[in-house]
Amino acid sequence: MPGLELTQKVPLATDDAGVIRFTGSRVTLDSVVRGFKSGASAEQIQEDFPSLTLQQIYAAIAYYLEHTKSVEEYLRKQSHAADATRSEIERHEDSDILRQRLRRRRAQAAQ
Repeated sequence: MPGLELTQKVPLATDDAGVIRFTGSRVTLDSVVRGFKSGASAEQIQEDFPSLTLQQIYAAIAYYLEHTKSVEEYLRKQSHAADATRSEIERHEDSDILRQRLRRRRAQAAQ
């Protein structure tokens, strides 16, 4: 009788910028965890990220549940980094012009 494999590989890797993504994908761990925490099932998450398999999504959810504290710390750091980037972009005067152009285009598209 063959033995069961008692270790599980998680399909995640850290890119050069320190972002955790699904191996071979641009989808981030943040995206899947956010969906899971908002109550989405693995199948619903897969609808948003069809490049991922259910196996990958369930593995990431299991990883999150097993390592909640460290993943939450990672998510906090990612959120702070995103806030800092957003603030830096908004400090530039050009962002006001871009924002105005986007608003005009949205208004035109809505008509």
